[in-house]
Amino acid sequence: MPVVIGFEGSANKIGVGIVRDGEVLSNPRRTYVTPPGQGFLPGDTARHHRACVLAVLQEALREAGLKPSDIDAVAFTKGPGMGAPLVTVAVVARTVAQLWGKPLLGVNHCVGHIEMGRLVTGAQNPTVLYVSGGNTQVIAYSEHRYRIFGETIDIAVGNCLDRFARVLKISNDPSPGYNIEQMAKKGQKLVELPYTVKGMDVSFSGILSHIEDVAHRMLAAGECTPEDLCFSLQETLFAMLVEITERAMAHTGSHEALIVGGVGCNERLQEMMAIMCRERGAKLFATDERFCIDNGAMIAQAGWEMFQSGQVTPLEDSWITQRFRTDEVEVTWRD
Repeated sequence: MPVVIGFEGSANKIGVGIVRDGEVLSNPRRTYVTPPGQGFLPGDTARHHRACVLAVLQEALREAGLKPSDIDAVAFTKGPGMGAPLVTVAVVARTVAQLWGKPLLGVNHCVGHIEMGRLVTGAQNPTVLYVSGGNTQVIAYSEHRYRIFGETIDIAVGNCLDRFARVLKISNDPSPGYNIEQMAKKGQKLVELPYTVKGMDVSFSGILSHIEDVAHRMLAAGECTPEDLCFSLQETLFAMLVEITERAMAHTGSHEALIVGGVGCNERLQEMMAIMCRERGAKLFATDERFCIDNGAMIAQAGWEMFQSGQVTPLEDSWITQRFRTDEVEVTWRD
C-alpha cells in the first residue's frame, strides 16, 4: 500500500497532501492573498510559499498520523505554472526526497487535477472541462494520452474573471472568482458581451477588453449594477465553455463530463453543465473547493498512479517548466 506525499505550489496556493491507495489522509494548504485591485506577482508568491511550506508539511504529516519513514515517494508539481513558485516547491520536494531517501515524481499540474477528479467522483472515462486561473482546456483520454480537443487561444477563463475583479476592486479573499460568483447571484440584467468561440477553441481577451472599457461608463450612467456585470460576464463565459464541451462529448460519444480546476467550484458553471448533460443523457461529475482548487493531494494522487505504474523522476530530470502541456504526458497507468 504505497503512501505518496505531494507538493503543489504552481500559483498562489501552497499545499501538501498525502494519499494512500485512493484515500486522502491529509491535504492542508495556504493561499497568498493580495489587496483588492492587485494580482499576485511570481517573486512575492514564491516568498509566501517559502515562508509557509515547512509548516504545511508538518501539518500534513501530523494530520495523516505518519512519519517520514512511512512515506514511499515524494511527488511535486513539475509544471505548468509560475516559475518562481514552482522552483520553490521543487527545491523543497528534492530536499525532502534526498533527506528521507525516497524516489521523486514530477507531476503535470493539469493531470493532477484530472486524476483527483476521477478519484473523488468515480468518473470512469469522462470528457474533462479543465478551467482555472492559468488553464482552459477540453480534454478526453485516448491511447495513453489526455488529448486536448479545445482550449483558450489567449487567456484562461479564471484569469479573465480575476482581471475583471480588479476593475471593480472586488476582494481577493478568499478568491476574486468566488466573490464574483456571489455578486452574480444578485444580478438582474444581462448585458450583451462579445461571445467568441472559434471551432473548438475559445477566446477571452476580447470580452475582457470590452468589459474593462465599458464597465465604469455603464456604472456611472446607471445602466447597470456591478452585480449585473458579474452576472453577464459569468453567463457569457460559461456558455462558451459549455458549447465546446458539448461538441467534444458529441465527437467522442462520451456520456460523462468532469469539471476540474479552480473555476470548477462555481455553482453556476456546474448548473449550466448539468443542464447540457441532462439534455444529452449524460452524467456530470464535479468536486467542491477542497479538491477543485489547487491542492497537494491531487499531486500526490497523480504521483501515486505514476509510482504504481513504475515511473520515477531521476534527480537530474527534476527541473520545472512553466510550459508543460497536458498531452505531453504519457499516461502509463490507464489502459
